[in-house]
Amino acid sequence: MFLKPGCEEEYERRHSALWPELRKGIKDAGVGNYSIFWDKETNILFGYQEIEGEQSSQDMGADETTQRWWDYMKDIMETNPDNSPVTIPIQEVFHLD
Repeated sequence: MFLKPGCEEEYERRHSALWPELRKGIKDAGVGNYSIFWDKETNILFGYQEIEGEQSSQDMGADETTQRWWDYMKDIMETNPDNSPVTIPIQEVFHLD
């Protein structure tokens, strides 16, 4: 995901006050151990989440709360026409338990 320059503090502020209904929806969808990391040099946000099944938080676009969150975040992130964050799927190339 891509954060717009100068929006770092606002991004953190909004996530520190994550709506309870969104938190519940993400967990109910089987998403856990969810972290977002920020690369200061590129403003790239890297999301890591462990999922049960095939659905990630990015697949929750039919959910009304998710759509409201995407609308709320669109001014500080690069977004798609439906206001979902622009994401680039990446492939795992190494794993160690």
